Amino acid sequence: MARFELRYSPLFYEDLDKITDYLLFELKNEQAAKTLINNTEAAIKKRLVSPLSTAPYRSISSRPNPYRRILVSNYIIFYVVIDNVMIIRRMLYGRRDLDRIL
Repeated sequence: MARFELRYSPLFYEDLDKITDYLLFELKNEQAAKTLINNTEAAIKKRLVSPLSTAPYRSISSRPNPYRRILVSNYIIFYVVIDNVMIIRRMLYGRRDLDRIL
């Protein structure tokens, strides 16, 4: 069984900061922010066991290492697998124009 290393891109942290800031400061919902962070961490750790188990995300952009997805609430976490490393790249609201952003 292959073991995978986990890494996070700076862009993922920026996305997560924007999302939690929105929940905290715009919606004034601290519990929602905490729940989202906890659920995000749990979903990533669960996928780390077998990151290649899902189909690649069909994107209009061609990439040598295709994005794969993890769904958490209304958000999609995008990651790539390079060798034995799972790199978390983005976290975006699911109803955005994902192809334009990615």
